[in-house]
Amino acid sequence: MDITDIQPRAEKAGRRAWLGLAALALPVLVISIDFSVLNLALPKLATDLSPTSAEQLWILDIYGFMIAGFLVTMGTLGDRIGHRRLLLAGAAAFAGSSVLAAFAVNPAMLILARALLGIAGATLAPSGLALVTAMFPDPAQRAGAVAAFTGCFMGGAILGPIAGGLLLAHFWWGSVFLLAVPVMVMLLIAGPILLPESRTRDAGRPDPISVVLSLAAVLPAVYGITELARDGRNPGAWVALVVGAVAGFAFVRRQRRLPDPLIDVSLFGNRIFRGAFGSSLVTGMMQGGAILMINLFLQSVLGLSTLRAGLWLVPPALAMLVTIGASPVLAQRFRPAYIIATGMVVSAVGYATLTLVTADGGLPLLVTGFAVAMAGIGPGLALGYDLVLGAAPPERAGAASGTMESGGQFGVAAGVAVLGSIGAAVYRNEIQLPDGLPPEAAAHAGDSVTGAAAVTPGLPSVLADGVRSAADAAFTVGLHTVSAISAVAFVLLAVVAVVAFREVGPRK
Repeated sequence: MDITDIQPRAEKAGRRAWLGLAALALPVLVISIDFSVLNLALPKLATDLSPTSAEQLWILDIYGFMIAGFLVTMGTLGDRIGHRRLLLAGAAAFAGSSVLAAFAVNPAMLILARALLGIAGATLAPSGLALVTAMFPDPAQRAGAVAAFTGCFMGGAILGPIAGGLLLAHFWWGSVFLLAVPVMVMLLIAGPILLPESRTRDAGRPDPISVVLSLAAVLPAVYGITELARDGRNPGAWVALVVGAVAGFAFVRRQRRLPDPLIDVSLFGNRIFRGAFGSSLVTGMMQGGAILMINLFLQSVLGLSTLRAGLWLVPPALAMLVTIGASPVLAQRFRPAYIIATGMVVSAVGYATLTLVTADGGLPLLVTGFAVAMAGIGPGLALGYDLVLGAAPPERAGAASGTMESGGQFGVAAGVAVLGSIGAAVYRNEIQLPDGLPPEAAAHAGDSVTGAAAVTPGLPSVLADGVRSAADAAFTVGLHTVSAISAVAFVLLAVVAVVAFREVGPRK
């Protein structure tokens, strides 16, 4: 079938368009679920594959880094070859990579599969959003369709813990990946029937060198951070940090010279864009690190099943959805700067509450504090894109929104790496294992709380109790440290919001 260029028309979308929206919403939901569901599976995965703490972070991280690294590139590629074509290719790749991940036999294989999942996932969100825009030319309908599409990202925060908990209660850890396969198969069947083709005239040319440089900047830097947290004397970690810094410098220089840059760095000259991008990046970091630590605390310290742990994460996700829905209404009466800043202070209070959680019976305080923290980030998520699109020139709105989205995705993955490394370093520094442990058991228990949980079944009861107690206490200190960092970060973000957005008035 020939590819046709779709032009905006002032006509109402019909039933086919709404069915197409449903077909597009499901894979976006799966992408969001894949961000969080593996946190629930980590304790079981650690028992089967025995990854080190650094490998655990890479298993969790590489997916988000690849999505962030390829998001803008895939958007440009879809503009050139057609978004439906790219979407369907990405869906097939995502299904295949999910099967590979589900049946991984060692940490390296799982890390590779997660990297492929991230690259495939990067095709789905920008192509889906472009197709939604094309299918709904009427502004009022388009606003509702885009809200429904983007809301699926938030829906994944709720469904992920529930779906993951149900699967892990009855099946092995790999089952959480197979959840994506039937969804992608349905998209491959429905897509050619329900979705039009869409591409952009005069689309920018993808630049593979920029993609390589961006990954060469990010991945070595993350490796260096995680290894320094593990062993501050590792010279390879310092070399990796230098390589990442050099690649980052080369990346920025190249973006300034290209006519069609991967990231338009001139956008950062706008104060509102800088503030929104920085807030999205840091919020993602704090959220990613906190969810990792809280999932491990629920399962490895409090001993909850995966299903119960997932259900206890639903109230915080609902709290965030409530404030996301309320913020646009509040923005009609109050300046966005004050709404967002207030939310950031609320988040800081929530994270400060988590520093009071204890290893024995801290569940009510943990869920309450995290719900308050998640409620506080809602205004920034709800109003951030409007601020960016309002600040950017119309011809650069697409680049601005793509860069903003990449920053948020990168932030989540970086938060898992950086704050996860900090939590792991605190754990290793704090743990005091009982005497008499076999050397191999002591090494595993001293490396991570999941390692401690894996070795205790084979120990005498007295030693097992001592290991569990020491691991729980050490991990709780790590949770307190990450929570304190997050609290300070959100106080600073509140100041940034007031300074960056103070000139933006209420919506009319």
